[in-house]
Amino acid sequence: MFPYIALEIRRTLRDPTFLVFGTGMPLMMYLLFTNLGGSGSYDDWKAASMVGMAAYGALGSAMAIGTGIASDKSLGWLQQLRITPLDPWRAVTGRAISSSVTVLPTVLAILLAGGLVNGVRLAAWQWGALVLLLWLGALPFTLLGIGNGYRLTPQGTGVVNVACLMGFALVGGLWFPLGVFPGWLRAVGGFTPAHGFADLGWSTIAGHAPGAGSLAVLAGWLLLFGGYAVMSYRRSARTV
Repeated sequence: MFPYIALEIRRTLRDPTFLVFGTGMPLMMYLLFTNLGGSGSYDDWKAASMVGMAAYGALGSAMAIGTGIASDKSLGWLQQLRITPLDPWRAVTGRAISSSVTVLPTVLAILLAGGLVNGVRLAAWQWGALVLLLWLGALPFTLLGIGNGYRLTPQGTGVVNVACLMGFALVGGLWFPLGVFPGWLRAVGGFTPAHGFADLGWSTIAGHAPGAGSLAVLAGWLLLFGGYAVMSYRRSARTV
């Protein structure tokens, strides 16, 4: 499986578009949202928004792998892959690991903007924990993107990924705090994978470990999206 992971990493890094759209857009949104009005008195908001927008960018970068997979399917790459000894779980796991390289630049760029441009101040361990948790915590969304790519056409994958990205970001509280939502929507938002993901970072900047509830929500979605990705891979073997 390791040669396969190395191959997919090289293929991913040949396409620089993820740096433009996956990193540039959330970075600009973060700087815009947190500097409207030119006031420097919203330090807590700038830190919380930094985490939310880093989570949003990581989510988008993680799911974007699905479009590449759908294109590979149409070009016959999956037919070549199926003649190798890789079983569905290893194929999906290998693609998920290789796809994680697109998440890290997004997380680092927004955290650097928070510290260098917006003056967010955290302890060294908090910065390190943010990078690690927001990088690894994006895995469920990588699996969702992989599942969409194996199941849908390139055009369909792009549309579904954007719909999921916007829905998760809005309902999960990545752009606006859940506290401003109506009670019923606030309750729904607490169970979304995006909120559980971002709470890894919000807990870190608050100086404590993530809550058991957020970890349980994220773990549940990880299993669900992982099963979906494997099922989609198996289905693609019957339709391609």
